[in-house]
Amino acid sequence: MNALFQVEECGSGEKRFQYRRDLLTNLQCRIAPDRGNRKIAVPRRPDGSADEVPCVFCPERILSETPVFSDGSRIVVGESITFPNMYPFARTHVVTVITEAHDPATIAAGRIADALRGQVAALSGDGGYVSCNWNHLPSAGASMLHPHMQGMADAAPTFHASIAINRSEAFCRRSGRIYRTSLLEEEMGGPRHLFGDELPFFAHAVPLGEKEVRAYLPVRCADELEPWCGLLAEGIERVISLYRQAGHYAFNMSLFCDAARRPDRGFRAFCSLIARINPGATAMGDSAFMERMHLEPIVLTLPEDLAGYLP
Repeated sequence: MNALFQVEECGSGEKRFQYRRDLLTNLQCRIAPDRGNRKIAVPRRPDGSADEVPCVFCPERILSETPVFSDGSRIVVGESITFPNMYPFARTHVVTVITEAHDPATIAAGRIADALRGQVAALSGDGGYVSCNWNHLPSAGASMLHPHMQGMADAAPTFHASIAINRSEAFCRRSGRIYRTSLLEEEMGGPRHLFGDELPFFAHAVPLGEKEVRAYLPVRCADELEPWCGLLAEGIERVISLYRQAGHYAFNMSLFCDAARRPDRGFRAFCSLIARINPGATAMGDSAFMERMHLEPIVLTLPEDLAGYLP
């Protein structure tokens, strides 16, 4: 145990597991390494895939079949194209297609950086609580195979963001220090520090998903992100490579920001990624970045409509 995370060992032999708690947020998880021996991963893509190519995000269709902003434009940064989400669940909800390739074997850091810059361009100046998100592959909840991010801004933070912001501000009031500063002092150079000095990436001590990795930025809101997009993208590319080395192809990512209109009370933006275990060959997961990263489910059916399904 250190000043920020609590770990409790249980069980014996190969059946040992851990309870872990993040002392900032009180979020907790259980880690059972032996369960990894079940070998439940499957190849990334099934043989004979029926995926439609070209899809609506491919170059042949994207400019004729995706929405535009109110001024008739889309935001183009490198290969990335950003436009309004056709099916929004946020006050401001945009989609950024990362690359022209429908199903690339790898996605270079430069293209990830361009996509992040497109998200920032679309969401900066909104004044709300911003997040940049990525569901990669259907098993991570992606409705489209073609790599894309989703950016959101709302008047109120999502559940996880509200916990992180409120607890970070309480930590600053109590200690007189920014939580990021204390965390870096505890974790830099330790067993969970994966890489990075100016923008460090850590294996999160109390993971919310498989192999969670977090990057802690020195800035607070989306309006301050642009200078950091390149370095953040380089780290994201390394995390994706780590996942593939470990046998994972699907993942979720969320970058959490404070609202620009609020005064600085000690919260700093952070980016989190989790690997997803690849399920059935054609399965689309019913949990994506909102459920797994923001801890705020998106459901499709109004409770008041359920009675209509009764026989």
